[in-house]
Amino acid sequence: MLESETIRQRLRLFRPVPRPVPPHLRARLKPAAVLVPLFFRAGEWRVLLTRRTDTLGTHKGQVAFPGGAQEPGDADLVTTALREAFEELGIPPSVVEPVATLGEEPVISGYLVTPVVGLIPEDVHLRPAPAEIARVFSVPLSWLADPSHVRVEHREWEGVTYPVYYYAPYEDEIIWGLTARILRQLLVALGLA
Repeated sequence: MLESETIRQRLRLFRPVPRPVPPHLRARLKPAAVLVPLFFRAGEWRVLLTRRTDTLGTHKGQVAFPGGAQEPGDADLVTTALREAFEELGIPPSVVEPVATLGEEPVISGYLVTPVVGLIPEDVHLRPAPAEIARVFSVPLSWLADPSHVRVEHREWEGVTYPVYYYAPYEDEIIWGLTARILRQLLVALGLA
């Protein structure tokens, strides 16, 4: 079991390897951020995830972190992640302890996403936005760290080959794509992968 202080230290010391994003592609991508909420329950660390509704314009029905595009009023991408987590799940920014940002991730839908890892209380009251969130669930980090639960493929986009991770179904949810890449970064940062 990782202690809270160990989680904080490992994440603060982590230096992600930058993803290769060609300059012509970077210029077209809009800045965005997601919150990677971690909490401790029943003796283990868990990560909070959502499944998007089938009515959204992009990434419908996919497992995701709360997040979205940076808005003009956002001071920085941490602010974006906290704002989006409040809008989508009702998590008050005041209860989140942002501990690290992971490496930015380009997304085919036109965003350059910065994952913000934040510690949240296990008993935080959630209010999922029904227009955006179909389901909220959590996955133990120990399950994600089990190599038998993940496979990787490689796909090319804009002249760069990217890993595409797929996790075995967890409670009938398929975790793949951007969300899975961010989870792999998190596990590397914590020394679990």
